[in-house]
Amino acid sequence: MLHPRNVERFAASWIDPHPSVADVVDRYWHVTWDLPAGERIDQRIIDHPAVTLTIESGEVPAPLVVTGVQGRAWRRRITGSGSVFAIRLRPAGLAVVSDLAVRDLADATTPVTPTLDARLHRLLATIEPATDASARASAADAAIAALLEERPLDAELELANEALVELADRVRRRTGTTLAAQFGVSDRAVQRALARTVGHGPKWVARRVRLQEVARVLSTDASAELADLAVRLGYADQSHLSNDFRGVVGLSPGAYQRSVRAAAGTGSAR
Repeated sequence: MLHPRNVERFAASWIDPHPSVADVVDRYWHVTWDLPAGERIDQRIIDHPAVTLTIESGEVPAPLVVTGVQGRAWRRRITGSGSVFAIRLRPAGLAVVSDLAVRDLADATTPVTPTLDARLHRLLATIEPATDASARASAADAAIAALLEERPLDAELELANEALVELADRVRRRTGTTLAAQFGVSDRAVQRALARTVGHGPKWVARRVRLQEVARVLSTDASAELADLAVRLGYADQSHLSNDFRGVVGLSPGAYQRSVRAAAGTGSAR
């Protein structure tokens, strides 16, 4: 979330999946809200490179939704009252729970119906009746475990999972080893695995997780200096960081930092 203080206005919880489905599910999360009449929250989000499934109620676009990998930061307008239970999939997850390809969902938030994808609709419809977030997570664990037995991960799906974990870890740990060398495969194999599961290659994925770290630091560390951050995250210079951030978020890092501080009531950024 590009404005993390908005979380203070929700009731939010995160639930880890059962180890039996950890190759499919990255995290469950649940939020509820109840805003005064006429109030709204415009939440900007830089997504993790992942497909997310949601079960929604209240003033929401649809009860069952799948959100694909987003090329740019996207907005969610929150009004009235409602709740969302979400399943953030790992790269391999979509192939297990759905008959859709990642390219079918790119840059879109789509209602899940039997016509769109019967397999995915059955999964969400099975989870939806559970009474609370914990019960839904348990129902999801059981239903997804059954789907995983039907469709075990192949080597390419396993590689995609491993590659994303490694790319996210490298945001804070600089290394000269290529992904291909680390996993004992060809560069083309890594490209194919991520293109199949995320819809983008490793350079794009690395850029996305790096921008998430930029947003995290700028929104939580008032003393952060862009030049230092650029060096720490491996950008050629500060201008490359600024251009990269503006291209995805639609704001310069400085303008973003000022907006966060204004929302927090802490004054303007330098």
